[in-house]
Amino acid sequence: MQTHLSPEFAGTADGAEAEAILRKCVHCGFCTATCPTYQVLGDELDGPRGRIYLIKQVLEGEQPTGKTQLHLDRCLTCRNCESTCPSGVQYGQLVDIGRRIVEAKVPRGAGSRALRWTLKEGLTSAAFAPAMKLGQSVRGLLPKALQAKVPAPRDAGRWPTRTHARKVLMLAGCVQPSMAPNINTATARVLDAAGIQAVVAPAAGCCGALKFHLNDQTGGLAQMRHNIDAWWPLVERGEVEAIVMNASGCGVTVREYGHHLQHDAAYAQKARRIGELTRDLSELLPDIATALEGRVHPPQGVLAYHPPCTLQHGQQLRGGVETQLRRLGFEVRIAANESHLCCGSAGTYSVLHPDIATTLRDRKLGHLGALEPVAVISANIGCITHLQGGTALPVRHWVEVLDAALAPA
Repeated sequence: MQTHLSPEFAGTADGAEAEAILRKCVHCGFCTATCPTYQVLGDELDGPRGRIYLIKQVLEGEQPTGKTQLHLDRCLTCRNCESTCPSGVQYGQLVDIGRRIVEAKVPRGAGSRALRWTLKEGLTSAAFAPAMKLGQSVRGLLPKALQAKVPAPRDAGRWPTRTHARKVLMLAGCVQPSMAPNINTATARVLDAAGIQAVVAPAAGCCGALKFHLNDQTGGLAQMRHNIDAWWPLVERGEVEAIVMNASGCGVTVREYGHHLQHDAAYAQKARRIGELTRDLSELLPDIATALEGRVHPPQGVLAYHPPCTLQHGQQLRGGVETQLRRLGFEVRIAANESHLCCGSAGTYSVLHPDIATTLRDRKLGHLGALEPVAVISANIGCITHLQGGTALPVRHWVEVLDAALAPA
């Protein structure tokens, strides 16, 4: 696809990167068939191909409008289109550029600004934990829509105290410790059982994805630098072999620190190294499964597995979770239809676009329910919370299920 950049963008980093990405696009439309918002809305401008043309028009000098902004906002950034694209178009990077440019050119209304500010500042603040605890204490009195965003309180269990020669860094995350604390402790316990010690750098915080995808890209980049500073001493001294993510949304972001900070002379090299060391927890599953063989007592019944978009499309990791859990005796199945499609969570998307998000959630739960499972498992706190809001079945992180099935050491 040929692009003629306007003088505003010619010679800029955004312009050069966008032009290189657009050059790969052949307008074939394969991406449209796997785009969740196109499937729901049926509008070309709510699919990757249409959004690419909108971004191209802006780069060529056309003034964006509120409608342009809405079509870009509606993108889930699930990156399913990247898995489908035969030309290797890096759509996720292109839509980041387009959103940043449009955000600077199209003012939002006061209500939209207030909601987005509340999400990006509130969910990553120290006040989130007590607010969540308060919400959980009165959960039964909350409206149904709000109950879906406030999971029932659960005991986190103990954090292991043994030390091991093998050590990995683990990001606690911003909302996960308050919403589902057992995910982190279960991760640490499973790793401990496999002879690997989970280390948390207390100063590390949100991975930066939340602010970045709400178009506060400056704030998101600041959080990325903050995490690099927190992790770097351990990385530089060679004390950890990897940085392990048990939330695939965080994982895809941290893997791409090198890209996001490539123009920052002070952080580019460190960011690239951090990205190279980042592993999804499922990538350790072969080692974990080998260490735990004979020590696991799986529950009876089918576990319906929803692989998050950030895992199967963002990180291009497929098959590892179900293969290794089956190896350990779990009956794990994936939906026969649309297992590649987003569940509608997508970070704050389910708050900003609840109608589309609910449609996608219910569609996903319908396919998973056809498996007649005893529980649904996934690998990202956003997917887990969103899916749980639409079903009475327990929805858990796969590591929680593995942890619960472990025989005492």
